[in-house]
Amino acid sequence: MRTLSDILEEYEFLEGDERYGLLIELGRALEPMPDALKTDATLVRGCSAAVWVYPASQEEQKLHFLADSNAAITKGIVALVIAAVQDRPAAEVAQMDVMGALAPFDLKSQLSSNRTQGVPNMIALVKEHAARLAAG
Repeated sequence: MRTLSDILEEYEFLEGDERYGLLIELGRALEPMPDALKTDATLVRGCSAAVWVYPASQEEQKLHFLADSNAAITKGIVALVIAAVQDRPAAEVAQMDVMGALAPFDLKSQLSSNRTQGVPNMIALVKEHAARLAAG
């Protein structure tokens, strides 16, 4: 998975529909999430599209998530959230300002409120899992 800074570098050179294209590409590049993991327990509440986030492993206290959505652009937004936290130490993610890390993408002005309304819930779910793991 690409780093958030690499994605931002490309994103800043793009405009309008090209940015949508990049988000769709990021979503397609997500590690596949088996359908068996797409359950009510992994469903992110408050999203206009279905979004699932699953903590796949925690090797050496580093988080690794699988995620998916049934909407292409939303899946790209999920990919941005995951890129911000993927394979980082749980304690770091628990304290991280993920919204701040995503701020340069200015998603609220680039996308409809329907597409971005679930972002805080995605971030909360990731941070809650990180905090539980960091606490032991």
